[in-house]
Amino acid sequence: MSLHPRVAIVTGGGRGIGRAMALGLAGAGARVIVSAAREREEIADVANEAGRRLGERRIVAEVADVTRDDDCARLVAAALHRFGRLDILVNNAGRGMKYVSDTFLAEPTRFWEVAPATWRMVIDTNAVGPFLMARAAAPHMIAARWGRIVNISMNHETMRRRGFSPYGPSKAALESETIIWAQDLAGTGVTVNALLPGGATLTGMIPDSVAPELRAKFLDPAIMAAPLLWLASGRSDGVTGRRFVAARWRADLPEPEAALAAADEAGWTVG
Repeated sequence: MSLHPRVAIVTGGGRGIGRAMALGLAGAGARVIVSAAREREEIADVANEAGRRLGERRIVAEVADVTRDDDCARLVAAALHRFGRLDILVNNAGRGMKYVSDTFLAEPTRFWEVAPATWRMVIDTNAVGPFLMARAAAPHMIAARWGRIVNISMNHETMRRRGFSPYGPSKAALESETIIWAQDLAGTGVTVNALLPGGATLTGMIPDSVAPELRAKFLDPAIMAAPLLWLASGRSDGVTGRRFVAARWRADLPEPEAALAAADEAGWTVG
């Protein structure tokens, strides 16, 4: 599977799911810009690791905060300036429940106990940030008549889970954005889909206090790579407004069958 000469941006690409997806895209031949709001060393390490693996520099690290529209515009401009194009946007940057409480898995925090500043930070990163990034990227993709926007979502059960405000509401909003943007972009050659691991995943959102025996049960972030590479390729042309569950992706099946097994309608199932 070759994605050369495609160019991608992966926000929140320094660790966990973002890191796995950035390395997967680069390994398939894409040029990738990875961003993080503050952690320059982490994204630099991802770029260096890809260089060691692949023998060439396919990943570029850029510090940018997706809650700032000027930073989002600068990321898109960096892709265009360095590589001359932008084909794929992976909206992965996110803030999780550990910003509410280190014990959120065992002791739910009721919504009225969440500090307003924390609520705004999570919503701004998880729901506003993808909008700002997509808003900056979409005109260039529309002009090229081809593009991919992939929003990183989560299980519906987590959106409904007691004590998971504001993380659950932020991801529910992102699923709504996925559906609406897919309709807005219909006929342009640009598709919008959601991608999620399909279970608790070992990422930077998991507090250090989680016991090793529980961590051992979490999904490996690398499961995101295979469905992402398919979504980022021309083989997914016309597929839009869907959600794909990485844990249901069957590597032993032909890609169209694997995609069918992993796919759901984005948003909420009625009935």
